[in-house]
Amino acid sequence: MTIGWKTLLPALPLALWVSTVCAAASPSPAEPGARLAAAGDCIACHTAPGGKPFAGGLKMTTPVGAIYSTNITPDKATGIGEYSYDDFVKAVREGVAKDGHNLYPAMPYTSFIKINDEDMRALYDYFMGLKPVHQKNHDTDIPWPLSIRWPLAVWNMVFHSDKTFKPDAGKSAQWNRGAYLVQGLAHCGTCHTPRGIGFQEKALDQTASAWLNGGTLEGWHAPDLTGNPHAGLGNWTQQDIVDFLKSGRTKNAVAFGAMADVVANSTQHLSDDDLSAIAAYLKSLPPSKKTAEEAPETRRDATTQALLKGDVSTPGAEVYMDNCAACHRLDGRGYARTFPTLAGNSAVLSDDPSSLISIVLRGGKAPVTQDAVTGLAMPGFAWRLDDKQVADLLTFIRNGWGNRAAPVTPDQVKELRSLVPPEPEAAQSR
Repeated sequence: MTIGWKTLLPALPLALWVSTVCAAASPSPAEPGARLAAAGDCIACHTAPGGKPFAGGLKMTTPVGAIYSTNITPDKATGIGEYSYDDFVKAVREGVAKDGHNLYPAMPYTSFIKINDEDMRALYDYFMGLKPVHQKNHDTDIPWPLSIRWPLAVWNMVFHSDKTFKPDAGKSAQWNRGAYLVQGLAHCGTCHTPRGIGFQEKALDQTASAWLNGGTLEGWHAPDLTGNPHAGLGNWTQQDIVDFLKSGRTKNAVAFGAMADVVANSTQHLSDDDLSAIAAYLKSLPPSKKTAEEAPETRRDATTQALLKGDVSTPGAEVYMDNCAACHRLDGRGYARTFPTLAGNSAVLSDDPSSLISIVLRGGKAPVTQDAVTGLAMPGFAWRLDDKQVADLLTFIRNGWGNRAAPVTPDQVKELRSLVPPEPEAAQSR
């Protein structure tokens, strides 16, 4: 959930590369079913780039091959138009389609099992009221025999909990509302919980110590959402979390990668009460692990003083001066709600640097929301910086201004560079 979960860096100042997009954000959904569909971010997975909403076709990479999201409009031939309410419930909660075949758990039915009956009925009514789109579903790219689906029934027996959400009588109504959303409809654990040997969330019952400790998918690391003060939300206030989910920004952080889409499509449309409930629940989670104490201000200042003196002897420092300092400043503090701070940033300090590597290579764009209509962007630098330069740069950032995190290696950069889409011809001519 941050760069400071879904923003870092030519010899010219980075500011010259930043594009500003002023566009009106879509209004908040009015009807209950639409709000619930937004809370579940259904449109993100069930809409292909340039495709019609909810008609499916989005390619999703898995360790065994690509799968494609399905058409969930009420088209009778290619969508869910023939689904009864009970059919819909079985698919959403149990991962079993109307014809009896098992759905891949990329569809987060392991979280949706917690959706209550009232909300499930509202969702069904909403989807059945959409305009039908006739679009056939795409076959998977998973080779035989891995494409055989019956083993998914075994997977469900082993990994899919049948426990619906039960309020905790010892907690407040606000906490229980936040737990219901985070554990269920918002399915935060799908990205923010590490995966096990069967590609299952390591804490499907939301009680194991791995719950919301962070997870890595397709070259991006969804960060720790526990009270970890080093790489989690320990230094975030509840209001920081509300602001982030509503606008994609806080004083020190900007949403990037997949989280930018989540904010734009989903969380900005939640009510203030629901956002506050989510924040209250997340702030109640104990730290995932003990971490080092915050660096004293004298050590925070050491990097700034060295850069002010033109001392770029530390590997990565010169790359930072040439590419990053114009926006993130010599003191690593950035500019509030515009360019995120790098000093003490939980995304920078994460044990897994995948998101930092990916944002430098690919670039990113802040979400456009009703509360923040200017979507600032940074370009990707895969074309400009080699693997060692990126590794040195990020190691410098992860250990500058009092930060303390493991170094980034050229091999890590090389691995993630292979996932970067090729640039258009016009960009390659730079």
